[in-house]
Amino acid sequence: MGQKRPLVFLGIAMIIALVTTVMVYRWLQGQRMIEVDAPEVVIEGVSVAVASADIPWGTPLGEKAIRVMTYPEEGVPVGHFKDPASLNGRVVLANLKKNEPILESKLAPIDVKTGGVSAVMDPNKRAMAVKVNEVVGLPGFVQPGDRVDVMATFEDPRAKNKGNGGTKTEVTKVVLENTLVLAIDTQMERLAGEEKPTPVKVITLEVSLEEAERLAMAENGGKLRLALRSPLNPEVKKTKGADFKDLMRSHQLIPPPPRRGKPKEQVEVIQGTERRTMKF
Repeated sequence: MGQKRPLVFLGIAMIIALVTTVMVYRWLQGQRMIEVDAPEVVIEGVSVAVASADIPWGTPLGEKAIRVMTYPEEGVPVGHFKDPASLNGRVVLANLKKNEPILESKLAPIDVKTGGVSAVMDPNKRAMAVKVNEVVGLPGFVQPGDRVDVMATFEDPRAKNKGNGGTKTEVTKVVLENTLVLAIDTQMERLAGEEKPTPVKVITLEVSLEEAERLAMAENGGKLRLALRSPLNPEVKKTKGADFKDLMRSHQLIPPPPRRGKPKEQVEVIQGTERRTMKF
């Protein structure tokens, strides 16, 4: 009997565990989940039309480019739009970032329905395209909306008139300053001596009629280079240009002043009516 006592205790423990399990299971089945409805959150504010993606300037707006966001009343920007339908066909005058509010100040007039360069340029100016080299044109840094200075390097015709012995003299001159870049494109062009066409960067600039004449002359007679300007520097500075002599004079060592020797002594000799000076 004593040997069977542990088995009896084990059986009793198993029965107690089984009964406890059944009771707990029934209690859980009898409980009902109380569903609590989450309170509806109502966001008060003003509906504002924003860009649904990055939109470059000169792009006509469509339904897919606009979505509506809710702004607090005290944070609503001036010139905003509530109804996206009122923006259909309007042309963007400035680059818009995703979720940026679409404002009247960044849109062309209502009567402008055609996108592209003509929609963003000054009505009193012209758009002129020029070809630039990949290196000197800085196409990876210059973007539409930037301002640049245009420099031209060409053969100086004045050197021939001065009889320079047939030596080719080149001069570099700034022909345009603080010029707005309207667009950048790439065209395929076959250069002389090449079998396959190569890509050439074409940059469209906004110029006046007089500037267009100077730019056409500079492009026809020389090589064009662009210098990117800071938007914080609208200053226009006139220059005289630079040639090879100016290049050689730049960063040149200043020659030392000539050395002065020991002052010579002089003696005035008088012989009768003759007078002469002798230096030692």
